Amino acid sequence: MSAAAGKPSRSASAIIASTASGYHLLKIDGYSRTKGIPTGERIKSPSGYHLLKIDGYSRTKGIPTGERIKSRPFTLGGHRWYIVYHPNGSGQQYADCISLFLVLDEDVTTAVKAQHKFSFADELTDQAPSFASVAVHNHNSQQRWGNAMFMKRADLEKSKHLKDDCFTIRCDIVVISDYRAEDLPEETPPAFVTVAPSDLHQHLGDLLNTEKGADVVFEVGGHTFAAHRCVLAARSPFFSAELFGGMEGDTAGVVRIDEMEAQVFKALLCFAYTDSLPVTLKEDEDVVCQHLLVAADRYNMERLKSICEEKLCKYINAGTITNILTLAEQHHCEGLKKACLSFLSSPANLRALLDSDGFDHLSRSYPSVIKNLIAMSALV
Repeated sequence: MSAAAGKPSRSASAIIASTASGYHLLKIDGYSRTKGIPTGERIKSPSGYHLLKIDGYSRTKGIPTGERIKSRPFTLGGHRWYIVYHPNGSGQQYADCISLFLVLDEDVTTAVKAQHKFSFADELTDQAPSFASVAVHNHNSQQRWGNAMFMKRADLEKSKHLKDDCFTIRCDIVVISDYRAEDLPEETPPAFVTVAPSDLHQHLGDLLNTEKGADVVFEVGGHTFAAHRCVLAARSPFFSAELFGGMEGDTAGVVRIDEMEAQVFKALLCFAYTDSLPVTLKEDEDVVCQHLLVAADRYNMERLKSICEEKLCKYINAGTITNILTLAEQHHCEGLKKACLSFLSSPANLRALLDSDGFDHLSRSYPSVIKNLIAMSALV
């Protein structure tokens, strides 16, 4: 709902001359009366109005009876409409009148129930007119409802509505919607206390950085890292089995980690404690994420593995496709694999992979990938 309460929504268009732009406002008039409507009962939803400016009326008088001019489409009440204007009536019996019709300009499977009312824009203020005596019509696709005898041309030409060979029609629309009326919760009392966001991740990060209470040490690539068994066991089933299995009670032991770089293990620990990656990872992110994905899979840290997959999707290119696709196959990363195959759907990208040095290794190690690539290469 628009913040500008108290005024119905508005839009505008013009025929002959340029379309006048406008705005839409939604007014809920008599809200308190809707609170007593039984569950399932329908209520009316005031939708607003559209202004149609007829610029150059005298030039439209030569249009034959029955022929029409359409307004530009506009949206009110969640549906798209247009107005049909017959300068010399919609039929021979209305040849001395101007005719106006509203048309639903969209395909619908269920008729849109709506009321509408045509009037001259200078007759009304911004307040919506009364719809007490206006019929509700079922609007189907391209079906029109309106007034074939809106006004006799002779009366229009003598009226104050026609000024400088122009007049403006206002079309108010009310879409009838079905709502479930439910009791609203009581007004929320003012908040006297503001609760700060969780800082658990910050405290655990400080615990890692200060090494306070650490009870296990890891040696990785010539570097040592102190950590806390309980934290790591809670974050990783692999750590839980390793630290509270064969090493249980050995508080002085040092756990040696092979086949992993110190930078990667440090990032793994940071994520285990803070559920986020270190800022320094931005440097060479694509390379580090490949190694970190392997580590996440090794230690069964699924969220970290998914984050690495998501980041690596951004780095797929002709130079990295072989390594990343191999990684996706080796560590069962279905999302990353789909991203690689999407990249290879381009004939040029696929041809570059087939001609690369790493393709032979990929084909020998992961023949299942080759089945997909053979099918794709047949389309190149």
